[in-house]
Amino acid sequence: LPASELTKYCLTFLGHEVLMFEALREAMIEEMTLDPTVCMIGEDVGDYGGSYKVSKGLSEMFGDLRVLDTPIAENSFTGMGIGAAMKGLRPVVEGMNMGFLLLAYNQISNNCGMLPYTSGGQFKIPIVIRGPGGVGRQLGAEHSQRLESYFQSIPGIQMVACSTPYNAKGLLKAAIRSDNPVVLFEHVLLYNLKEKIPDEEYICCLEEAEMVRPGSQLTILTYSRMRYHVMQAVKTLVNKGYDPEVIDIRSLKPFDLHTIGNSIKKTHRVLIVEECMRTGGIGASLRSAIIDNFWDELDARPVCLSSQDVPTPYAATLEDATVVQPAQIVAAVEEICQS
Repeated sequence: LPASELTKYCLTFLGHEVLMFEALREAMIEEMTLDPTVCMIGEDVGDYGGSYKVSKGLSEMFGDLRVLDTPIAENSFTGMGIGAAMKGLRPVVEGMNMGFLLLAYNQISNNCGMLPYTSGGQFKIPIVIRGPGGVGRQLGAEHSQRLESYFQSIPGIQMVACSTPYNAKGLLKAAIRSDNPVVLFEHVLLYNLKEKIPDEEYICCLEEAEMVRPGSQLTILTYSRMRYHVMQAVKTLVNKGYDPEVIDIRSLKPFDLHTIGNSIKKTHRVLIVEECMRTGGIGASLRSAIIDNFWDELDARPVCLSSQDVPTPYAATLEDATVVQPAQIVAAVEEICQS
């Protein structure tokens, strides 16, 4: 059994069931209990418990200086978090919505990613920037942002995307312990996803992809919410006689080219499925990396299914039309495998 399946098999007998926002909350509690330098900064993270309740009850447990409510001033409190990290703290900065963190882009780009280099190594920035993003259910264009494409070009930061309660907790704990600045992307529609996770402590590697389903005919690379669209499509594909391999890349920067490459060397075909924008998105960068590193292993051109390059509509039917759906994934796999 692959490691992910073996873990799930063991957890049917051990562990406890949580929603994804509860798994993130557990990670915060464990790390704040273990390390007094860990703190949380953001809008409504205190008494209100955060916009998606990730910090519920934390201010009562750790005090309002370690769980710090801020004004609606993303550039200012993100800069404060970076300064706190330079002085030895390990802040977790929550954006109420990831789209709002565009207001802090200057801090994330010019300070968060660059200061360890421009200071000649005098400073490290052990900060985590996290929050909800992605296309929700009729949240409108401004609240349906996918910032992966904005942040991927910033030198000096790591980017990871969680997709299950298990990896949400493990990735957040690893990000807090990292001495590098890490941006953790959480999808707004996955917070109420339920799964059993271990009772004992664990962390997930920030640089490793996850093998979701082993297969032999084609490699499907995906992350975040699209993992579930892919797995819906896989049910149809298996019934039609296909055997796709599914990998949740998790690490958006850097890519786990070891895991990805080993899969491509086995299947010789690859499909990338993302919710990010087609132009300049994660899929475009990943496809470029695959062509550069594994061109001789490919029997067909790498295909990328991405969201449409339009602001996300409010109308539900139009919103669905901008995002990759399972039927499109089925059609793409059939076309690739027949080429």
